[in-house]
This record gives sequence, structure tokens and C-alpha cells, in this order.
Amino acid sequence: MLHGAGVLRIDHLPPLHGHLRVPSAALLPPLAFAALAVAALPALVTRLRFGAALLVAYGAALAWAVLLASSGEGLAWPFTHRQEYLAVLPAVGGDPLGWLASFTERLPAYPTHVRGHPPLPVLVLWVLARVGLPGPLPAALLAVATGCSATVAVALTVRRVAGEEAARRALPYLALTPAAVWIATTMDAFFAGVGAWGVALLVCGGTGGGLPGVLYGAAAGVLLGALPYLSYGLVPYLLVPVVAAVAVRVTRAAVVGCLVGAAAVTAAFAAGGFRWPAGVAATHVEWAADPGAARPYLYFLVANLAVLALLTGPATAAGLAVLMDRAAAVPAVPVGRTVARRVIAVGRTIAGRVVPVGRTVAGPVIPVGRVPNRLGAAAGPVRWPRGGVGALVAAAVVAVLALDVSGVTRGEVERIWVPYAVWISLAATAVPGRRWLAAQAAIGLLLQGLVLSPW
Repeated sequence: MLHGAGVLRIDHLPPLHGHLRVPSAALLPPLAFAALAVAALPALVTRLRFGAALLVAYGAALAWAVLLASSGEGLAWPFTHRQEYLAVLPAVGGDPLGWLASFTERLPAYPTHVRGHPPLPVLVLWVLARVGLPGPLPAALLAVATGCSATVAVALTVRRVAGEEAARRALPYLALTPAAVWIATTMDAFFAGVGAWGVALLVCGGTGGGLPGVLYGAAAGVLLGALPYLSYGLVPYLLVPVVAAVAVRVTRAAVVGCLVGAAAVTAAFAAGGFRWPAGVAATHVEWAADPGAARPYLYFLVANLAVLALLTGPATAAGLAVLMDRAAAVPAVPVGRTVARRVIAVGRTIAGRVVPVGRTVAGPVIPVGRVPNRLGAAAGPVRWPRGGVGALVAAAVVAVLALDVSGVTRGEVERIWVPYAVWISLAATAVPGRRWLAAQAAIGLLLQGLVLSPW
């Protein structure tokens, strides 16, 4: 109705930014791969050694993303658009520092994607060209290789936060995510990989003291500190590493190293003449003059979340329902009672199981029980380790909601949500099973086959 009334003038397939198309036979290769992966991947990542499981999942993620992109306009096609980052490389020339110093001043003359972002994406592609890899295809390969590596980084983080079993359960869903439709074709996939590895370095290496903890923290700080210079929309993302760091109790040395690393990034850009607040202000002026700013706020407040649901798939939606049910079970313990290391009162029920008189529930894990969820199926073992997968999912959801409510993301969020989608997709681990994994792959195939996206 809004489209017919002319309110959504630049969106032809709301809530997505694209056009409807008829699927072609080119979709058969990713369809065949999806069928094979759904049948074999869960067993492989369960039985193999963890390192080998990570490599298999990374390979599956790469194959899935590349096959999807190749079934359409091709892997490199989106990077050839005149509004993309590569179009501004001639302006950088051989003087990147001069270009950086004048970036804010000359912003109105740059292509759309450059005007909407800080300068770091252009500088990354400039470096790629200077080392002998210019053009759309190397840029696309960088994006897909780094974006798919988020599968490994997120799994490593989950292993540290919630255990290896949880990480193995997550791998198939991370590899066959519907978000792969945009992982192979946008620089936002590169952002997703950078952010995920920043979190992984912090939680995996930041629990040791001394020099190693400082070094891991500093490396994480450089990656996480680079995020606001890759995209202004990644500032809320920093909630994810904060929650993860609290969950695993990273050392003070790692925290100091992380802060120093992030500060070094800010100092480097400031020394080069780019002030982040000035960049935000200049970009906001350009955004306000763009037709996208006229999109209706209330519609896209909801529509943006609908796009996120497509990127993360039905298994994630089902998993979120299960996680909320499990979270709702926790307040059943009376105020003042603690589950861990305390005696539970006579007849008190935890997760549907009556605890006998004087029985002690050891550790921070609630006893195994089967809890019916909104889907009418058993939710599986109920465990509440401090700072588990649910905490990572919640952090990413809160970050997305903050960005959505801000109103600066009115439509065209398919790319913007990619870094957040890889974390929110962890909710799918609450509903393990090949049927849910098949549903994830089916959504990816439908999005690729039916939607002609500019990315």
C-alpha cells in the first residue's frame, strides 16, 4: 500500500531494497550444495577434531556464499557499481594521507557508499590495489574470504564462552546462514569478519596475564577500534565484545591492551587529519539530503527487523523463542535464593524437575531438564552457564535495536545487518536438527533466486 501510494519511491520490493525476479537454472549448483551440506555438515563438525571442524565449516561457508553469488550476476558484479568504494580510488591516487585529510571537506563529491561511511573501507581497497590486486574481483574475494572467516571467529568465541559442544552446534548454522547472499557481495562482510576476529582475540587470548594478555588485547583493540572507521553503524556492535569479555572475565592486562590498541587507531586517523565526530556530522548532512531520509520512520522501524529475520533465518527465530522461554524459567527461583552452590527448598521446581530435599545444585549450570517451548517441542537440556550463548545473542540484538531506533537506518539494511546477523544466528543452536538447517538454506536460496539486489 505504501509503495502504491508513492511513499516508498525508491524501494520496489519492500522491506528489501531490490526487484523481484524469476529464479533460473543457475540456482541448481547452490541447491545441490545445500542438500549435501545439510546432510553431511552436522555430522562432520561433530565427529572431527575441533580444528578440522572449523576448517570444514569455513570451506562450507565459502562454497555457499560463492555459489549463491555466482548463480546471479557474479561475484564481482556489485563492486563494479559507480556508487561503490572502488569508484573513488582515482581520487586517492598516490597520496592516501592527503586524501584522508581532505575526506570530510570533499565528502559531497564522492559516491553514495563513500559518503555514507568513514574513509577506512576505501583505504583498505587502496592498499589491496597497491599490492597488485586492483579491481572488483580482488575486492570481492577479500570480502567473501574475510566475511566467511567470521564463522571460525564466532565459533572460537562460543567455545570460550559456552563450551566446545555449543561451538560445534553453531558451526552448521554459521556456515549455511541466509546472510551469505550478501556476504559474498558487500564490504560489510569484511566488516563482519574484522569485528568477529576482534571479539575472538579478546576472549580467547585475553584470559592470560602478563605480556601475552596485553598483546592479544592490543590486537583485539586494533580490530575493534577500526570498526567505527569502517562503518558508523558499527558503534553499537562494540557491546558484543564487552559482554563477551565480562562473560569470560578477561584479565586487566588484556583490557588495558585492548584500550591501547583502540586508542592507537583513533590516534592514527587523527594524525592523518580525519576527526571521527566531524565525519559523523558531515555524513549526517549527506544522509539528510538523500531520498532515503524521507522514508517513513515507523514503517522501517519494523521493516528493518523483518529484513534481519530474513538474514538470520527461521531457525534463529525459533531459537530466540526457545531462549526467551528458558530465560523466563529462571525467575521462578524465589527472590534471595541462588541456584548455584545452595540448597533448594523442598519441592521447588527447576526446569520442570522437582529437586529432592537437601539436594545441592553444583556450579552455575542448572540441572538438565526438558522444557516445552512455544513451538510445542522439547527444548533440550537447559543450561545456564554464566555469560553463555544467550548473552552474545542478546548483546547483538540490543545493538541492532539501538541502531534501528536511531532512525538513521531506514531501509537498505541488508548489508548493514550482516555483522550483527552472524551473532544473532547463534540462537539457532537452541533448535538443533537437519530440518531447521534445511530451512536456513532454503531461505538463502529463495533470497538469491527471487530478489535482484544491487549488492
